[in-house]
Amino acid sequence: MAGTLQMGCQDSDSHNESFQRLMATMSVAESPCSSYETDQGSTSTLRPRLLPRKRKPTCFRKMVRYIAKGYLPRESDRQYYADRYRCCPPPLFIPTITLAEIGLFTYHCIDAGAISANGPIPVESVLIYRPDQRLQIWRFVSYTLIHAGWFHLFFNMLVQILVGLPLEMVHGSGRVMIVYISGVLAGSLGTSVFDTKAYLVGASGGVYSLLAAHLANIMLNYSEMEFGLLKLGAVLIIASADVGFAVWDRLLEKELLPHVSYTAHLMGSLAGLTMGLLVLKNFDQQLYRQYTWWIAFTVYAGCVSFAVCWNLIYY
Repeated sequence: MAGTLQMGCQDSDSHNESFQRLMATMSVAESPCSSYETDQGSTSTLRPRLLPRKRKPTCFRKMVRYIAKGYLPRESDRQYYADRYRCCPPPLFIPTITLAEIGLFTYHCIDAGAISANGPIPVESVLIYRPDQRLQIWRFVSYTLIHAGWFHLFFNMLVQILVGLPLEMVHGSGRVMIVYISGVLAGSLGTSVFDTKAYLVGASGGVYSLLAAHLANIMLNYSEMEFGLLKLGAVLIIASADVGFAVWDRLLEKELLPHVSYTAHLMGSLAGLTMGLLVLKNFDQQLYRQYTWWIAFTVYAGCVSFAVCWNLIYY
């Protein structure tokens, strides 16, 4: 009889232990922020263990995610880019060309002993594009390093950094450099054909090439991008307004110097649009994109060839 009572007590203790374990398991499942450990030697002592909290994203990581949303079409691409981008190698071309342009402008201001919104203009510099020095072929590109006044420099640097730097972070330094230089070259070649007596300074050809390349990026992927049509319209409005101002300044304010070269703006935009379609990454590979690539290549190659032949034969 005593043995039977002892066995009954053991069964009761076993049931109590099982019930305690069940309650501990339920409490763990109900808590999203913590878990519990049970001592092996004790059936009633529970120790809370807090789960690690997620770290808040840094300012750099927030910037990367913002760029991914603005420049990448698919959510999977944005997530992959935001998680994997480590800024190694960092964007080099846009910061380098920007610092070079600011440095040369500072040097010319110190050399001239003056600074204004429209000057100084170093017309005797070996870098400026001049129609009477067209045989010095480096001038067709080097003019982008010189600016006519602090306002000219400020606007170009602002657009160059805000548009060019994110493009370089997404598409790489090499691709953005090709787009930029193609716009600079198209600006000088176009000026030599359509505005034969004009001197040329400033990064407007390259800057508008970057703007048009961003436009090409939106055109390629606007159906997949957030607010794609809105971004497309905004870029078109900004570019059209500035080019319209340049045309008005050149045609109606003839006594005002220096004139803004609308030819370089237009040719740079055309180069950026075509070269953007050629060299920027296309995240939506479809057959008609290949046709667009060949059309863009034909347009750019044809325009450059015509301008080069014009300079060789006409002058």
